[in-house]
Amino acid sequence: MRTRPDQDSSDTQRRTVPVQGQPPRRRHASPVPEEAYKPWKLPRQQAYVFVNINVVDTVAGEIQPGRIVRIQDGQITSITPHPGPTRDADQQPPCRPDPAGNGDGDAIYINSAGKYLSPGLIDAHVHLVSVPGTPDLQSAMATPAAVSALRQPYQCRAMLERGFTSARDCGGASPALKEAIADGVFPGPRLFIAGHALSQTGGHGDRRGAHDDGGGGGPSVGCCGGELDGGLSVVVDGVPGVLAAARTQLRRGADFLKFMAGGGVASPTDPIGSIQFTQEEMRAITAAAGDAGTFATAHAYTPRAIRRAVEAGARGIEHGNLMDAATARLLADNGVFLTPTLVTYAAMADPRYGGFLPGANRAKNAQVLERGLDSVRLAHEAGVTMCLGSDLLSFLGAEQLGEFGLRARVLAGHEVLRHATVNPARMLGQEDRLGQVREGFVADLLVLNRNPLDDVTIFEKPDKHLLGVIKEGRVYSSRWSKLPVDVEPSKSLLE
Repeated sequence: MRTRPDQDSSDTQRRTVPVQGQPPRRRHASPVPEEAYKPWKLPRQQAYVFVNINVVDTVAGEIQPGRIVRIQDGQITSITPHPGPTRDADQQPPCRPDPAGNGDGDAIYINSAGKYLSPGLIDAHVHLVSVPGTPDLQSAMATPAAVSALRQPYQCRAMLERGFTSARDCGGASPALKEAIADGVFPGPRLFIAGHALSQTGGHGDRRGAHDDGGGGGPSVGCCGGELDGGLSVVVDGVPGVLAAARTQLRRGADFLKFMAGGGVASPTDPIGSIQFTQEEMRAITAAAGDAGTFATAHAYTPRAIRRAVEAGARGIEHGNLMDAATARLLADNGVFLTPTLVTYAAMADPRYGGFLPGANRAKNAQVLERGLDSVRLAHEAGVTMCLGSDLLSFLGAEQLGEFGLRARVLAGHEVLRHATVNPARMLGQEDRLGQVREGFVADLLVLNRNPLDDVTIFEKPDKHLLGVIKEGRVYSSRWSKLPVDVEPSKSLLE
């Protein structure tokens, strides 16, 4: 069920009640077992007990030292203090099964002293349709849909192995991709998708140049495989047009809606300061989202674009690099979530990737890059709830973890870690399931060999500090001999 950020429990309950006079829909039970017609389904999760591990409390910004953490059937079932010494795990004798008589004798016990257990990370702004394999922005935007689709499993697996167990796709990811990952066809982060982002003609989602009159708008002009299914974005105009497009995304399974409220870096014809969509068009989008029990977020950089989007009912702002103090207070006062994406501008300005952006786009990138850290500082001082996002395109996705170091220049490490865990979980209505190492939560976990609260930039060095990635209780990646991978390698021909 979709949930918007400001939705209360009573509203949630009302939405779950069937329409009077109509019986609830029932699925007909199939005589064929699911594992027969879905041969990729993963077996039941192995139970694990981490003994004497240090738990990273992302709410309090503290370490809970020496804990026994049990995970079973994909959930954290208990967290209790460990009575013994806190020696390094490699110096302790092997654990014998179920030493305390807890009835979980089939679990694997792991001596974990000196190690740290963090929640899995959440990237709140990705575009999985923009895959590696092209050297620059123009060729990335022209990637055919079939090519993108066949490379997306690589993109998803790489993201999971960096520690991102969940991701919010802000334009392009299909319901089929989300379902394939959830079903176990190939590894990847748990997805929350917007479907296709909505753009006006000549807006940030319209990749046609000034001399390109072909297509006449519509889904064929979105990037990264637009010929087949709209790609990253769909171009629509007028209240009837945006309503139809918004409802189409929701029909296809979008968890939230995304629209372009102002100019962007990667698009060819719109200045950063341009204002996009009328108030009536934006209100139609946010109303469609609200009627479906979810929310809409807006791409916006400038104070004017941000203010117009918030006044139209947007509950999230993407980027926000050029905001001022008054705009930051507006976001805080209205409970609007902000997702800065500093690393994408840094990567596109990196001399190693000097040919990635065309000249006109480089100028726009420099404009927002210069103000990015200032906007994060202003938002923090105003009390805005921020989420971590990357927004990287093509092969630049490899720079995803660089967002931690950039934010750490102006914020304390525990604040940055909240941006990647607790805060996006709240934005997505998953605050009782994701973003914390806590009893009853989903077992999305990272095993680290250093305390991330002492230095949050350790996430940028997974080859040195990330020992294991666990999603829903399954070990998908490991550099620690005590925690072997327990998921079958993908049978995809891409691997």
